[in-house]
Amino acid sequence: MSASDVKKNAETKMGKSIETLKANLSKIRTGRASAGILDHVQVDYYGSMVPLSQVANLSVIDARTLSVQPWEKKMAQVIEKAIRESDLGLNPQSMGDLIRVPMPPLTEERRRELTKVVKSEGEDAKVAVRNLRRDANEQLKRLVKDKDISEDEERRAQDDVQKLTDRFVAEIDKLVSQKEAEIMTV
Repeated sequence: MSASDVKKNAETKMGKSIETLKANLSKIRTGRASAGILDHVQVDYYGSMVPLSQVANLSVIDARTLSVQPWEKKMAQVIEKAIRESDLGLNPQSMGDLIRVPMPPLTEERRRELTKVVKSEGEDAKVAVRNLRRDANEQLKRLVKDKDISEDEERRAQDDVQKLTDRFVAEIDKLVSQKEAEIMTV
């Protein structure tokens, strides 16, 4: 393994941390309806728990309403119950074989709570990136110890890893501030 391999590996893993942050932020509810909000809702499908998207078609009707179209009519009540019991605070309404899920408007207090959740997600992502920086630096030290690279190469590689870390932390900050702005807009 060389110093460039360590840097590439660190960059790849930091990129995955950003992707995880984006996925986590997409699940946090804003005032607008988004089918991604129901991603983590699990439904009892013949004795096994499966994601809602595997038993129904999810779509956005308008800015404040989602529709859930079960593939089997008898699943409608189970899906409705699963959505109601999720931690999302949603109240689905059954209309025959179609379930409408209106998105209640967010209160000011709830918006502030959600921004705290967003900041927490951002902080977790930063910690992950910093841990990856530490791991990369330890690998570089090991390479110097094994005499695979010189101390000058190690120093340059550590500077590059720090620049990578700074770049990814800045991207995390940008994503968090965008999500906060999205939540606070009424």
